[in-house]
Amino acid sequence: MTHEVTVHPLVSPWGRFGLYSFFIDAPEPAIVDTGIATSPAEGMAPALEGMGRRIEDVRWILLTHGHIDHVGGAHALWELTGRRARVVIHEADAPMLRSRRAHVDEYRGGRGRYLRDSQGEAKVAAAANAVISGEMEPTLLVKGGETFSLGGDVTVSVHAVPGHTPGSVAYVLDGQRSAFVGDAVQVHGAANGFPGYTDPSAYHAGLKHLRDEIRPHHLYLGHPYRRADGTPYGVELDEVQAREAIDQSLAAEDRVAEAARRCLEAGLMETDSPYSPFAGAAEELGYTGDPTLEPSPFFTSMHGYRTRDRDAHHRSFAP
Repeated sequence: MTHEVTVHPLVSPWGRFGLYSFFIDAPEPAIVDTGIATSPAEGMAPALEGMGRRIEDVRWILLTHGHIDHVGGAHALWELTGRRARVVIHEADAPMLRSRRAHVDEYRGGRGRYLRDSQGEAKVAAAANAVISGEMEPTLLVKGGETFSLGGDVTVSVHAVPGHTPGSVAYVLDGQRSAFVGDAVQVHGAANGFPGYTDPSAYHAGLKHLRDEIRPHHLYLGHPYRRADGTPYGVELDEVQAREAIDQSLAAEDRVAEAARRCLEAGLMETDSPYSPFAGAAEELGYTGDPTLEPSPFFTSMHGYRTRDRDAHHRSFAP
């Protein structure tokens, strides 16, 4: 790449929060992540018009992972491009683009086991129906390691950074080391105050890959994740901030892992605590957030450690 491509954040409203996408102003323009069903029309299109660009000209839709606040607007955005944009997602998260039901299945298999909400599945199904603009087949499935062109000399490389979800990826603008990581760098969590990932080991490994291999000069986050003192980063980090955020994410995972280990070794107990059966981990971490708020990162991560501990136990007794 002989010149630096401009990246513009696009903010779309969603209740009290803003959802972040990024416009890559390349010869074949790209948008990274798509918010929810209303985001393309209410957030992206007006923002692009304000900078003299047209949403109809977007040729790539790059999805960092399959959660509804990142893929919910994909079908609507694809429609606004005249169905000409190519839609890219990792093969492991593609079911969440193809089917609303996959989001209910994810809930049932993980955090739904702990939330004690008899209406939980129905709420997730209703949310998926409301904020996912349409089920669709991706144009391009990736695994990590691919490189593709956004026209001219602008290329993007795909790096698998699973952990937050099995199919989380980072898209990196080659030459300028601009990395779009979605929710693969959680630091100490967003407004909920807790980092969320389904596979702790993969999450930790992905952070090390970002730090040691990609070494981003610019890091674009899916949400304004927070430092240890609770102050939020923005979603556009420079090289120094990127290194700090990744290092803090690794330190936070180490701390959560140790608390989870102690809790699991002591044995899980059902109590009246809202953090049950992981109350011991919450107490050790000093976590006082509301663990029932979706997407419930506390229970998502704790279930990840429980699954890892159970799998390690089974392997140790395998014949």
